[in-house]
Amino acid sequence: LAGRGLRPLRRDQPRVSQSFKANLALRTATALLVLPALAYCIFRGPVWFWEALAGLCALIGLHEFGALLEARGLKPFRVSGLLIGALAFLEVNHPGLWPVSLWPAAALAILAAMLRRAGDLASTVPAAAGTLFGALWVGALMGTIAALRHLPSPEHGAWRVLLLLFIVMVGDSLAYFVGHAIGRHRLAPNLSPGKTVEGAVGGLLGGVLGALIVRMLGFAALSPGEVLGLGVVVAAVGIAGDLAESLFKRWAGVKDSGSIVPGHGGMLDRVDSLLFAAPVLYYWFILKH
Repeated sequence: LAGRGLRPLRRDQPRVSQSFKANLALRTATALLVLPALAYCIFRGPVWFWEALAGLCALIGLHEFGALLEARGLKPFRVSGLLIGALAFLEVNHPGLWPVSLWPAAALAILAAMLRRAGDLASTVPAAAGTLFGALWVGALMGTIAALRHLPSPEHGAWRVLLLLFIVMVGDSLAYFVGHAIGRHRLAPNLSPGKTVEGAVGGLLGGVLGALIVRMLGFAALSPGEVLGLGVVVAAVGIAGDLAESLFKRWAGVKDSGSIVPGHGGMLDRVDSLLFAAPVLYYWFILKH
């Protein structure tokens, strides 16, 4: 459903290429299979099941991030990264879950792991830094996605999750079509040459449209001002998240973070925008309450 490619057309390029049609068909088929199950999970499934699903996505994302480090020639600290990522996920999802702070223990875990590889000074420190960053990036930010279900006013929890998904997905989809149709000016050529300014503008408009659709579907507590403001801001931050993951893939020298989702790449390729966008809604609805 959500596109990334936003490639500017050459003057001699057909308006709708065969590769575009094939890619669109594969993406659509995947979306038709996944989205109904996801919607059922959000509205009918228990909160713990949504948290477990988000946790599973975090585990897969952590594995893929480790693979990016390996593609760069670094050997990630898999066990320490997994533990710290899980800690970050739980702490964000359930603040105050532990009677004492566990972050000093997390710091000790990564430092102890570093000392075990003291013989390889050239790669040990960057590997540890990358492992720690990936654990916080994926674990903490995925925790905000899980927490949307049970923030204050839990009766709105499913609608908050749907709001996140619609803003990002409708924004990405409109960006894909606008960028493919009229994209001319590159947005970030050093990170993702295919993305265009025109596509990004389409993505912002799509974000507002996505928020409006959710309000019309039943999220009446969402004001018109929030439709406009959150639609633009969440979509914009989502675009930044997509570019951030592109930076890591370019650094690692890979096209996709994985291949777990047919036609969509890896887990990080699918949730990169969500990981950046979710904290906006997380903080907004906490502070609003």
